[in-house]
Amino acid sequence: MRYPRGTPTQPEIIAVALSKLNLKSADVFADIGCGSGSVSITAAGFVKQVYAIDNREDAIRATEDNIKESGIPNIRVLKGEASVLIADLDIDCAFVGGSGNLEAVLEILMKKTARFVVSAVRIETTGEALEIMKKNKMFRELIEIQVSRGQELAGGTMFKPENPVFLIVGGNQC
Repeated sequence: MRYPRGTPTQPEIIAVALSKLNLKSADVFADIGCGSGSVSITAAGFVKQVYAIDNREDAIRATEDNIKESGIPNIRVLKGEASVLIADLDIDCAFVGGSGNLEAVLEILMKKTARFVVSAVRIETTGEALEIMKKNKMFRELIEIQVSRGQELAGGTMFKPENPVFLIVGGNQC
């Protein structure tokens, strides 16, 4: 899998986030800040249509390459500002993995869809998402996930922790 600059969403984070969205086969899903497309590719197996959205050229190229390599037909890649693009899309649920304009994106999602999850590694992003969702009575759950991976050390195995990730779950129903 090809990765643009930044850190790809870990598979464990994707699994928890998508489970919180309660994906259905008829859903249209948006992956906002798609990066490498790993969330889009995973979600595509559960939903009717996926929109992979990013405004970075390297992310769009990586996502397109990874989708092509995976051979998944139900993902459409869109380049541009997420708040502009999602305004015209009919979506049921969304994963926000990156957005430079979080408030505008969440304002649109809160009007359009019943289910969304924001993934954040920065405390400030977590606080911003919480404040917006609580103000609009859309906050459902905050989860901190800490993943550690085993690696060899002196003939044994140790755990090396990854950075914690916060999932902020929102919407009318989750």
